[in-house]
Amino acid sequence: MTENTAYVYRIYPTDAQVVLFRKTFGCCRKVWNLMLEDRQKQYALTGKSSQPTPAKYKKDYPYLKEVDSLALCNVQMDQKAAFTSFFDGRTGFPKFRSRKRGPHAYTTNCVNGNIAVYADSIRLPKAGIVKGVIHRTVPADWKLKSATVRENADGTWQVSVLYEHAPIHDPSPAASGSHIGLDYKSDGLYTDNTGHCANMPHYYRKSQKKLAKEQRRLSRKKGAKKGETPSKNYLKQKKKMAKIHRHTANQRKDFLHKVSAAITKQYELISVETLNMRGMAHGLRLGKSVHDNGWGMFVNMLEYKQNRLGHQLVKVDRFFPSSQLCSVCGIKNPAVKNLSVREWDCPSCGAHHDRDVNAAVNIDNEGLKLSLTP
Repeated sequence: MTENTAYVYRIYPTDAQVVLFRKTFGCCRKVWNLMLEDRQKQYALTGKSSQPTPAKYKKDYPYLKEVDSLALCNVQMDQKAAFTSFFDGRTGFPKFRSRKRGPHAYTTNCVNGNIAVYADSIRLPKAGIVKGVIHRTVPADWKLKSATVRENADGTWQVSVLYEHAPIHDPSPAASGSHIGLDYKSDGLYTDNTGHCANMPHYYRKSQKKLAKEQRRLSRKKGAKKGETPSKNYLKQKKKMAKIHRHTANQRKDFLHKVSAAITKQYELISVETLNMRGMAHGLRLGKSVHDNGWGMFVNMLEYKQNRLGHQLVKVDRFFPSSQLCSVCGIKNPAVKNLSVREWDCPSCGAHHDRDVNAAVNIDNEGLKLSLTP
């Protein structure tokens, strides 16, 4: 059994390498659209779906030979996966790719050592040696599988290197039998069963004034109106805004990594809610808070870090009435369905509850039960 781990490195390509990377983006987009068009035509004529390959188009489009062939092969695999997800009912029908919407990225596989990571650079097919910040090294027995080159909206470049390795099991510093329940909290990420709140800073809200100022500047540039050709100043301003968004996302991710690492090292069992975050964002009009917290990303971090420590993460069903149950006597109080009720007294035993702390205690208790169920 093996695991996959990816490390993201900042790279600084030369002008010639930038041209090659952007050519590869365009060729990948072209192959995707050609294959999708052929699939649709074949299905309309015969009622059966075909599986074209990138090699089919190289005669009519010779510029496809200028880029990494493995990048084009990965486009074929991605489209196959997209159709599989569509037929399984998980996603919608695959769409044609636009130059404006991206993605400005491509993936290439490691074959015969064509990808290598050095102390201050990385070797990529067709591009050669690309300078970068290699901030983390990997054990010698890890196998390099692939690399994904990406151009961010703010004009910076990065490469994500994927490694295959044996499962990681770090020594567990947590006390035996330690457990905790986490209840999602729009204002602060979570509250645990001891009453502690993560008090997550609202990074997006903090950057809103700055974003609004830059947005006003963008609206005055040539290219802001529909049909106008974007000017250089318009494109520069777009990069300024993208830089703010990227900084906000990095702040959020850094906070979540630190909090999740601290919790997983402290507790052997962590119980969390399984929530419909999209429904909460739209149905409850909490979109800004939901997206600013990054709860889904946080749960994913908890899961893989718990696995590496040999610990357990239990996801309690979303329909479990954690807020309505009295954590003392277990009676259900439907009046607590109203989200404006932040504190309440149990009509049966008279216990006084803080809504979030009581829910976290119930999640912790339910997680303990589920962890003991075979």
